Parts: sequence; structure tokens; C-alpha cells
Amino acid sequence: MDVRGYVEGHRGDFVAALKEWVAIPSVSADPEHHGDVRRSAEWLRDHLAATGFPTVEVWETDGLPAVFAEWPAEDPDAPVVLVYGHHDVQPARVADGWDTEPFAPEERGDRLVGRGTSDDKGQVLFHALAVRAGLAASGRSAPPVTLRMLIEGEEESGSPHFPALLERHRDRLACDVVVISDTTMWAADTPSMCVGMRGLTDCEITVTGPETDVHSGSFGGAIPNPARAVADLLAGLHDDAGRVAVPGFYDDVAEISEEERALIAKLPFDEAEWLRTAGSPAASGEAGYSTLERVWVRPTAEINGMWSGHTGAGAKTIVPRSAHAKVSFRLVPGQEPARIQECVRAFVADRVPAGLHADVVFGGPGVRACASDIGSEAVRSARSAMERAFGTEVLFTREGGSGPEADIADILGAPLVFVAVGLDEDRIHAPNEKVEIPLLLKGAESAAYLWERLGRAPRTG
Repeated sequence: MDVRGYVEGHRGDFVAALKEWVAIPSVSADPEHHGDVRRSAEWLRDHLAATGFPTVEVWETDGLPAVFAEWPAEDPDAPVVLVYGHHDVQPARVADGWDTEPFAPEERGDRLVGRGTSDDKGQVLFHALAVRAGLAASGRSAPPVTLRMLIEGEEESGSPHFPALLERHRDRLACDVVVISDTTMWAADTPSMCVGMRGLTDCEITVTGPETDVHSGSFGGAIPNPARAVADLLAGLHDDAGRVAVPGFYDDVAEISEEERALIAKLPFDEAEWLRTAGSPAASGEAGYSTLERVWVRPTAEINGMWSGHTGAGAKTIVPRSAHAKVSFRLVPGQEPARIQECVRAFVADRVPAGLHADVVFGGPGVRACASDIGSEAVRSARSAMERAFGTEVLFTREGGSGPEADIADILGAPLVFVAVGLDEDRIHAPNEKVEIPLLLKGAESAAYLWERLGRAPRTG
């Protein structure tokens, strides 16, 4: 039996297992569900052991558990591949707008609806089907690569303990390539590979002035106003060309190649439809870049919120004591969150008028951006495997969001390859999350072909 025949022949068993796993409400952000996150880890441990992985362990952290699995290749010199994903999910209740109970997964034709079906349980589970399909097709008793899996339990809560876990188990996680299955494709009929994700750092700016709110008739126009200072700060974040005006912000930005820009331009992007989904009448941003480039490969500064003084009904003629703003910065490869934080602090300090005090508090160390080398053997292999499974050209995309992938690449010193089959329309993090079952099967087929091809490649580590 070939890989495709095995995958399609075991669709029923695969979907049944996924339903069972999705029924566990492994919501890492809710302490009431922390026991369910542990149950989810134990379920995956048992499933991977039943798949045939000789080593499967639940790894403890200072928070919620991860799952590690390993299946050595017969050849001790074969490349080592690490698959990353996560088994925790976003909160979900029927009251949020779900048509059905989010943790009672329901098949609707080729779709499976339920929290975690796409993000990320379905995309984790297809790897177990892939390894069995590869063995059935080849007649081997072990995969052509040493296959390791690390499935996190806190990704939806910001992966607070994940870097420490990677450091602690660095030797056991050593690998030649990391495969990420936690992203999306362009469309079901336009398969693609993600080759980069932006980073993130965010802050709250507080400007204070008088000890209390004061009468604007007695003091207005004669003392500095914190609300005006914050308004001026925010208005000065961008120049007339849409570029971030923080000095030093672009110093280390890694520009993408013309080849990748051309590949992005090949995508069938309907900007009018995209604007409709955003509910916005027009696109804007940094001059000289397309809309997709602005959200994938360019850094940004966004004002997330601002408040000051009296916001209730009626008038209250005051100079407010303080003013506040929340600002986030999406980062691209080359930009270090710590460096950007320094630049932002200096930007604020240089622009606050005398008589006012400014505090800039960042929400943490930030998340670094990551990117794959589109000319690398690992990316070429993954693209070839996906093209074999889908029977058509696979294009490249990036994602505007952020995750722990940069930590994985830095700590393990291995290149990243994204092999994923989710869709933007899967409604991840939203009510009625779903996944297309045929795409999960294509994901399994792609992974099986990838292990086969990488097994023939020389080791890079």
C-alpha cells in the first residue's frame, strides 16, 4: 500500500481519535481547566505510544505539561527531525457564539467543528498518521529519520515556561531541522508554506502631571496637560510615509529578497475582499510595500488603546492628572525586542514636556521574529513533499502573528520548516472553529513524503 492509500484508508480511525482528543477542554488560560490540560497531555502520550513511538514522556514545567516522543531511525546517522506543536487551546463557551458545544466535536461533511480541531490538535495528530503511513508504504519498522515530537501545553498562554523547557532538555531535543505545524495555508486550492512569523513587544505608557485633576479654568493653558502629551507622542509615532518614527527602529531590519517578494505577488490576493473582512474602507501603511508585505514582512507600531481624564456623561472641565496608552510593535527578523524597547523608552523620554513624568512598562521580554531560508535544503524538501501530496505548485507566505518559534530555532540551533494545512477561514480563536478533514489527510501525506526525502539527505548538524 502506498502512503496516500494508507492515509485515506485510515481516515475514520484518525477522525475518531481527533474527536476524542478535542473533547478534552485543555484551556491553558483558565486555572479551572489546568487538570484538563494534563489529561490532554496524557491522552497524547498514550496515543503516540499506541502509534509505535518507543519513547513517550510527559514533561513537567513550572506551569503546564508538554509531551515528548521519539522514534529512532534504523540508521544511527539518519537526520533528526523535531516536530513542534501544542495541545492547549483557547477558551470557548457556547455563550461566545458557538452553534454547538465547542468540546463536543461534530462532523459536518468534510469538516470537523470544535475548539482545537485546527489550532492545533488536528495538525499535531496528522504526524502520528504520517509515520504509520510511511512505515506501511516502505515496509520498514522505523522511520527514515529519527523523529522527535515536542508538543507544548502553554502556547495559547504565551509559552511562559517554554524557553526554560528547551534549555533543560536541549540535548534530548537536538535535531537537524524543526518542523512547525501550527500555521495556515493560503487556501485549500492554493497550498502554501509559511516561511516567517513576526515578533512582538508591547507596552503601556503613562504620563503624569499634577497631583490631582485640576480646574481647567484656573490652570488650563498654564501647566502641561498629560493627555495632550500622550496625544502628541502617539501622533508622532509615524511619519507621512507610514514609517515608524522611533529613532533606531529600522536599524537592524532584514529586508526580504526580491525572489520572495515576487512569490508573494503571485498569490491570488483579493484586497477588496480582505478589506471587507476587516470592515475597513481603505488600506494604508508604509509606502512602497504591498498590503501583504505590510502585514507579513514589515515592522509596525499600533496604538491599541488610550484613555485619560473624564470619560463619563456630561462635561468635566479639568486638566487630568494622568494619561495612558497601550502600544504594540510587530517585529521582523533582525530586530531584537530588547533593543526596540530601548528605542521606545528613549523616544518617549525625549518628547515628554518639562513638568510631566513618563513611565513605559513593557509586558515582558517580547517575542523575536523568525524566518526560514527559502533556498535551504529543508525548505526545498518540505515544498517538494507538499507539492507531491497536493499535486500542484506550493507558494510561500508569512504570518503577521507571533509564537515561540524563534526560541526553538535559537536554543536548538536548527532551521525551521513550516508544514501546516490550516486555513484562515478555520476560525481559530473564534466561535465555531473547524478544520477541513481532507487537508489534515494531505498534511499527513506531506509529512510522510518529507521524512522519506529528508532520510536521503546528508545531516546538517
